[in-house]
Amino acid sequence: MLGAQLMRRILRIIDNVTERVSDFSLVIGGVLILLMSFLSTYGVGRRYLLHNPEPYSYELSTILLVACVVLAVAGLQRHKRHLRVDFVANYFPPNVQSIFINIVTPVLALFYVVILTWQSWNSALYSMSIGETSQSSWEEPLYPIKFLVPIGMGLLCLVLAAQLSRGIASLIQLIKGKQR
Repeated sequence: MLGAQLMRRILRIIDNVTERVSDFSLVIGGVLILLMSFLSTYGVGRRYLLHNPEPYSYELSTILLVACVVLAVAGLQRHKRHLRVDFVANYFPPNVQSIFINIVTPVLALFYVVILTWQSWNSALYSMSIGETSQSSWEEPLYPIKFLVPIGMGLLCLVLAAQLSRGIASLIQLIKGKQR
């Protein structure tokens, strides 16, 4: 009994931390979208109004777009604001839908996201070790951007694990309720 309470407390702490971090990363993603809009406006204005194109706004916008997507995906998953194709799940009863959405989907997503996190970490380390730069005239280093991918995907792993633990807990509650 004491072990179960300790486990619930640890899961609650992890859940609270992932909630705060994923919400913060969602805000950062929104700020990055705002920066991209300013950069794009600046680049277009300079090109068409001043007839003096500058090469950096497009590349910076692309970098910010990657960072935005990678950082925001965990927050979107946490708040269930992502796109979900549920035309198959709609044919099942509500209890089966709940199991499918809260247990099966996080397990499948974790399988994919863990591999993505692991491989992107290796790619970022390799990029840093060889000093990889972009092929543009700016030649900015690529490893800082590449390190954002495993960070964002690692956060998504934590969110999916928290979602899975809540799904399992609700399934256990459902089973206990039916036994009574």
